[in-house]
Amino acid sequence: MFPATTKRVAQNTADTVNQSLRAKAEDRVTYYAENPDLIPARLRALDAEWDIERVLETNAATLAFAGTVLGARVDRRFYAIPALITGFLFQHAIQGWCPPLPALRRLGFRTATEIADERVALKILRGDFKDIPISPDASPRERARQALVAART
Repeated sequence: MFPATTKRVAQNTADTVNQSLRAKAEDRVTYYAENPDLIPARLRALDAEWDIERVLETNAATLAFAGTVLGARVDRRFYAIPALITGFLFQHAIQGWCPPLPALRRLGFRTATEIADERVALKILRGDFKDIPISPDASPRERARQALVAART
């Protein structure tokens, strides 16, 4: 009845957007397959990247707080904002979709799983997982693809 937590955002995102996000991740991993000395810096950047859930929560909290303050100080009708926002959060928690989601995904915000897949693929390329074979003679694009496939399984 309810989609899995790890899949619900991707299931509620347009296929073209999901494909674009995946292609960009593959391009990034390919770049780091060509420049392995830069992998540690990219891993640090991934640790700091905000996932879509954090962005939605921050935006919702900001709007709800602003609506509450405006309702208390300006006009009671502003109380509609936090009511609307909590409805959106509930819808997102249950379905994995809410009105700002499509725009945020198009802006490039990824799920925690998508970020983790890139992180694991980079660690595979770096050699952190000796039991996951990556063809050393393959092109950087092919090594990146192999690492992403292994990371996603």
